[in-house]
Amino acid sequence: MPTDTPQPAFVLVRPQMGENIGAAARAMWNFGLDRMRLVAPRDGWPNPASVAMASGAGRVLDEAQLCGTTAEAVSDCAYVFATTARQRGLTKPVFSPEAAMAKAAEMIGQGRKVAVLFGPERAGLENDDIARANAIITVPVNPEFFSLNLAQCVLLTGYEWRRASSQITAETVEMGKGDWASGIEMEKLAGHYEDQLEEAGFFYPPEKAEGMKTNLRNLWSRMNLTRADVQMLHGILRQMVRWKDRG
Repeated sequence: MPTDTPQPAFVLVRPQMGENIGAAARAMWNFGLDRMRLVAPRDGWPNPASVAMASGAGRVLDEAQLCGTTAEAVSDCAYVFATTARQRGLTKPVFSPEAAMAKAAEMIGQGRKVAVLFGPERAGLENDDIARANAIITVPVNPEFFSLNLAQCVLLTGYEWRRASSQITAETVEMGKGDWASGIEMEKLAGHYEDQLEEAGFFYPPEKAEGMKTNLRNLWSRMNLTRADVQMLHGILRQMVRWKDRG
């Protein structure tokens, strides 16, 4: 059974190869999408060639709906996007994948059904297909080479759907063995270096000493150190002092 997660239907219109259908299924499931609809696949359906290429996303293929026409595939949808890179001479709003999926998320949140049309590998959607869509999605690719294969287009759109519909952490840090250093640990490290540098006569001339110490404290505050980092820096300074004393 498909998941209960609200999402757009991805409609593959007259796909030509089972391998490409499988690759599209894999791309969809990468981003939690499992509402695939197939319009008149060239080599029939089901297609054994799609299963191996799906590589673990067979559930998407198992639940795929087979439709005879584009009109049938989108008959229950309130809003339809058509993906195309070429000018079609049709007056339509044109969205980037990011903006399109943001709009899709908004409409689906209101309880409306949304579909995205993807054309066959060789020539893309026909004007008759696009005429049934409310808007166009165009990927901002190199204008001298705008050809995307089916799975690539599905992957890009699925990624933008995930961004629009989920809370995405833009940046994180993969922690190794240990935690971030605490404020007191950083304070002790700064004090250790300041004391040793004071003894070594680093803060010279005297009238500049206070500003130099402030700059050094500011340097420590900009560094994201772990406890292990702090211990290593303490050890480096201790060893340098021991080496000097031995000399």
